[in-house]
Amino acid sequence: MADFHQSGVVPTFHRLGEFRLERIERELKEFNRHRPIALVLPVTPAELDSVALKGILHHLKDVDYLNEIVVVLGRTEKEEDFLRTKKMFSILPQRHRVIWASGPQLGELYKILEEADLSPGGDGKGRSAWVAYGYILSREESRVIALHDCDIVNYSPELLARLCYPVASLHIDYAFCKGYYARVTDRLHGRVTRLFVSPLVRSLIRIYGYLPFLVYLDSFRYPLAGEFSMISDLARINRIPSDWGLEVETLAEVYRNYSLRRICQAEIVETYEHKHQPLSAEDPTTGLMKMSIDIARAIFRNLAIEGIVLAESTLRTLTVNYQRTAKDYVKRYQDESEINGLVFDYHKESQMTEAFTRALQIAGQKFLEDPLYSPHIPNWNRVVAAIPDFLDRLRELVESLNS
Repeated sequence: MADFHQSGVVPTFHRLGEFRLERIERELKEFNRHRPIALVLPVTPAELDSVALKGILHHLKDVDYLNEIVVVLGRTEKEEDFLRTKKMFSILPQRHRVIWASGPQLGELYKILEEADLSPGGDGKGRSAWVAYGYILSREESRVIALHDCDIVNYSPELLARLCYPVASLHIDYAFCKGYYARVTDRLHGRVTRLFVSPLVRSLIRIYGYLPFLVYLDSFRYPLAGEFSMISDLARINRIPSDWGLEVETLAEVYRNYSLRRICQAEIVETYEHKHQPLSAEDPTTGLMKMSIDIARAIFRNLAIEGIVLAESTLRTLTVNYQRTAKDYVKRYQDESEINGLVFDYHKESQMTEAFTRALQIAGQKFLEDPLYSPHIPNWNRVVAAIPDFLDRLRELVESLNS
């Protein structure tokens, strides 16, 4: 049984007692009548033959409270991948559509956006999610949007139900729910959260004090979780980045656009296992190094938006403070592993913090060189203001490709 401690400024909903799936799914089916629920599933060709995706499809077949499922295929220009994706998801009984986000047909729509100085960004999860939201908004039907990845090895119906419930519920009525869980098997995972984001936010608090935005970020148990649900209005007004800062930037957009009273986090499953990214310590353009650089830049950018001055001298102090804090966290996690009988490699964890320190230095340098850089895709309100019939074109294209 989890603890029930409420920490930070964001309400936290824990897994308490025995979970009754039938009860929550029955309620969600009723909620769906009043607040139709859409599920977005970003997928890549590498995941199509995975055991994880087969398990997800196996469970989704029995979910009867979803209004629609939108599958977004990215990172491929091969039509055979699109056709294979359509075939795989055809087993779902729910209304579903597959969007080929990197296909030539969508490419024509992207050109229209580029001509209007509204770049949709590069091929990635951010753009895939953005396109899916646009299609859902164009139908003007679903009022709740949930999203989770397709590489979850231990997927279960509980995960989806607990993710949707706080926003879909007619009784507790939240606008945004961030999922969280433990990343542990025989060892601790979640390296970027454990050894980079948490120590970085704590170091920033030590330097700048308890700024509302930093306290907000620090309130999330797993800020880099890819699972969340939200009301569809947020899909209209939130800007989505096209880089690895997606999760942090999403939290920042929600922070600016909604009251904290309507933002929550929910423990959606006891443990969570998915594919692990390589560190790529010597290559800052890929792997966890690229991820940590993008995340740090996103945090710096949002601090600047909050009126915080990030000088070169402060960033040097931050780097030193982060490194010391991260090393302290390594010792904490070593002790955590010891008491729980988990595998722990102190040397590798220390190497990880050293690599993240270099990533932080690179991120600070890049921010100072170009503080106005932004990877954000324009929100849908702006797109519609510039091109009033764009959502109609998107909907017609998606329907034609799925007919």
